[in-house]
Amino acid sequence: MNNSIKYIALEELADFVRGPFGGSLKKNDFVEEGYAVYEQQHAINNQFNDIRYFIDEDKFASMKRFEVNENDLIMSCSGTMGKVAVVPKGIKKGIINQALLKITPSRKLNVRFLEYYMQSSTFQFFLNKGAKGAAIKNVASVKELKKIPFPDFDFNEQQKIVEKLDKAFELIDQAKANIEQNIINAKELFQSKLDEVFSQKGDGWKENKLTELSKITYGCTEKALQEDTGIKYLRITDINNGEVHWHEVPFCKLSTSDEVKYRLTDGDIVFARTGATTGKSFIYHDEVNSVYASYLIRLQVSNTHKINPDFVYWYFQSGEYWRIIRTGMTGSTLGGFNAKKLGEIILHYPENVDVQKHLIDEFVSLQDETNRIINLYNVKLSNLEELRKSILEKAFKGELTNLS
Repeated sequence: MNNSIKYIALEELADFVRGPFGGSLKKNDFVEEGYAVYEQQHAINNQFNDIRYFIDEDKFASMKRFEVNENDLIMSCSGTMGKVAVVPKGIKKGIINQALLKITPSRKLNVRFLEYYMQSSTFQFFLNKGAKGAAIKNVASVKELKKIPFPDFDFNEQQKIVEKLDKAFELIDQAKANIEQNIINAKELFQSKLDEVFSQKGDGWKENKLTELSKITYGCTEKALQEDTGIKYLRITDINNGEVHWHEVPFCKLSTSDEVKYRLTDGDIVFARTGATTGKSFIYHDEVNSVYASYLIRLQVSNTHKINPDFVYWYFQSGEYWRIIRTGMTGSTLGGFNAKKLGEIILHYPENVDVQKHLIDEFVSLQDETNRIINLYNVKLSNLEELRKSILEKAFKGELTNLS
């Protein structure tokens, strides 16, 4: 905090209303259409259109104190704590739920200035300082929140600061949008190369069902997950961007026969067969003793003279493969793709294994270059975010004089 700036308690410039106690809004209070119930997602995502819950007119009248109005500010109060959004004009009439705080600024306070201040590390420091809870953090009492120090700029000065921040952040946001588009372009370029290769059919290429090229089996159910003994138990959640951080994979206890039956060997490809991650795959080339979970399918190429396992793995990254997965999903809302359907997929591949190896090398090289470019872009994004934070801090120290 800057000693040259006067600070006052935030309660001097705004009214605070914490959402109703959980018991005030019960399941049987909700109706199909009516007055909106605003939740944490609206503050976190800064949007007011996606409404899941509604109450009728009588319930709304009894909870009038929690109504949100234009230029109120709502803040998330549990878990993802301290996210703020200004209530825009024209939203559906409604109330906040128990996980939100509503702040109504006085005429002496510019709501956008308050929004920016609540995004600053200064405000977030005081917010987290008073937070309660272990696993899930909750904001302190409203009484404590009201005492958070607030820079006492007059309204005209607040407006000038908001205008400068708007201008600076518009430039930063545009730069970030350009970088994010460049990342998308880099990924699409890599994907287009894969799709170009796996769409080929003709001389020197042949086709087989995967079941003709490999053995496909389901994984095992763990007997007991353990911290430091047994054999590694590879799960869907352990596979991220084609990699596994083995130090994070738990051990499990299996019989000797099951360890032999389900142990991964070099070139095995495991495939997620259920849930939101259906279709995600990983090729095993590691020296870690591991088995694979029951919600994974293993594909073992049975004749490496015909097909290189890595070529099959790269096919699993292609757009053609993902189109098959999306159209072949079955089961619950989480979807699924069984071993039989996987085996029925037809793979087109060069008959010459040297051509396969050349294409694999191209894929690896292009992926490495794509990742290098994306990493550079991510560094730029991180630097822009740090610049945003720095400008925000200067704003509340009266140091934005160099911004026109």
